[in-house]
Amino acid sequence: MTDPSTTPGQAARPHIDTSVPHSARIWNYWLGGKDNYPVDEAAGDAYSAVYPGIVTIARSSRAFLARNITYLVDEAGIRQFLDIGTGLPTVDNTHEVAQRLAPETRIVYADHDPMVLAHARALLTSTPQGATAYVDADIADPDRILAAAAETLDFSRPTALILSNILGHVADYDQARAIVARLLDGLPSGSYLSINDGSRGVDADYEQAQDAYNETGAVPYYLRPVDRIEAFFDGLELLDPGVVSVPFWRPDPKSPAPVAIGEHGGLALKP
Repeated sequence: MTDPSTTPGQAARPHIDTSVPHSARIWNYWLGGKDNYPVDEAAGDAYSAVYPGIVTIARSSRAFLARNITYLVDEAGIRQFLDIGTGLPTVDNTHEVAQRLAPETRIVYADHDPMVLAHARALLTSTPQGATAYVDADIADPDRILAAAAETLDFSRPTALILSNILGHVADYDQARAIVARLLDGLPSGSYLSINDGSRGVDADYEQAQDAYNETGAVPYYLRPVDRIEAFFDGLELLDPGVVSVPFWRPDPKSPAPVAIGEHGGLALKP
């Protein structure tokens, strides 16, 4: 079953403005994706000219997510995922990683972006044994996300909640904490929370570049101190090695030695 669609009554063909750069398309460009336009490439190149490490951060974030999903499917036995703020499909999307390992896995993506929606319809396809669905909803409305996701996922069963590079778009920290808490309230014991976000305290050049980007009028993304990222996991059982710079989260022993970057994340169990 595949149902990457909007909820009933929403517009079938959202307007997409390709005349201005868009953060999701820029991220897609840094990841090596093709769903972007020259204006996005120009913006991405301008950012990477100031801070070349942004490409490493983007790709390390995606690799961290893939390692999380692999653990969740192979070792924790999770067969349901709720991925909020998914952004544009590129390579190794949540459903691709999970369904390669367990074809019966069910995934719901949530985002509030007409361009992401248009691409999701075309690209977020499922195995016949499993399911993918798309929820057009803002992270600021967790009740709506949970209600729509329940049409595909069975919330009496453990579910993995994925919040990858999305909480930095919620400017108010207390609001971000409240959103995470409400989403977790909707999931049963035995569920998991995966978070990774841009962090402060590791790379001053990255912080300067991101602060400058936020002042351009683009949709801002706020880097947070590591202890604030850690606090999103309060009340949960963090898996080793805890909240770390993402290359250090259970790295592939065959890969080069990890190097710290301004992106921290972790994975935790809801008791």
